[in-house]
Parts: sequence; structure tokens; C-alpha cells
Amino acid sequence: MILYYDKVGVTKEELEKVDRTNPYNVVGAFIQTISSYDGSDKFYDLVQYLVGDYQPLSALMKQQIKDRMSQNDKSSYIGKSYFKGATPDNDYNPTLPIQLEVTENIYSDVEEGYKKLFVKSGGADNERGITVRLAKDGNYYVWSDSFMGLLSDIRKPESTNPWA
Repeated sequence: MILYYDKVGVTKEELEKVDRTNPYNVVGAFIQTISSYDGSDKFYDLVQYLVGDYQPLSALMKQQIKDRMSQNDKSSYIGKSYFKGATPDNDYNPTLPIQLEVTENIYSDVEEGYKKLFVKSGGADNERGITVRLAKDGNYYVWSDSFMGLLSDIRKPESTNPWA
């Protein structure tokens, strides 16, 4: 499924308008959220909203997110790297209109109530997965720390390459 956005990044008010009965929308909202990373409590409030009150973010989880986002100075481009057209060659600037492709495969529906979806980063060789879980309220929530793989390293933007 391809999701379309007017801009990169998201606010709490925009997240509250997302139809969370659709698991693809929740994954898209998470990518938009990591594109908004600034290390503030406001950012962690956005993540908490997507994982839900059933799974409070611990201080350890917040530190792990911070460590992943600050590792190799990728916080300014890791989120953008998942949008179509965003590659190291163009410093991860997505093409317009801004699009995010979220896919599934044979492993997406292995366990009832859970859905594992995949997104491709322009700076990585393989798709990366994230799992969402359907709650009793009919909404999907990002499950546990399944999103940590999305924060793994990718190739640096070309403008930072001292050898090119």
C-alpha cells in the first residue's frame, strides 16, 4: 500500500486524526514520527501515542531510541530515508508527492491479532519490519520494541562523504 503525505514529520494533532483501524496507517504514522525526532519529551509522547497506554515507554526504551537515533548522526535523515525517492545520493530528500510504500509478505499474518509490515529505506539493502497489534478498542498499536530495526544504521548522505 502506498501512503501519501503533504510533508515530512508529524504533530500530535495530526497523529490523533490517523485512522488506526488500518495497520498500514499506523506504520506510516510511525515513520512520520521518527522523521520528527528531536529527542524531546514531545517526541516520546508521539511514540507513546502509537504504542498505546497498554505499553508505557520505560526510561530504558527511551534511552535505547535516543542511542539508535544519535548513533552516526542519522537522526536528521533516518526517517526520511523510508520515503520514495529518498537516497544517499540526494541526501534523503523524498520525491514529491511524498509517498511511503508499506508492504506485507508471507510472514505478515503468522500470529492472529498481530501484523508484521515492511518498509524499504533508500539507504539499506533490505526491507525492515515493524509489528502492530490489534487491541480490543479496534485500533492497531506498534507492538513492543518491534520498531527498533527501523532505527538501524543506513548509508550516510552523499554530502557527508569526504571521499566523493
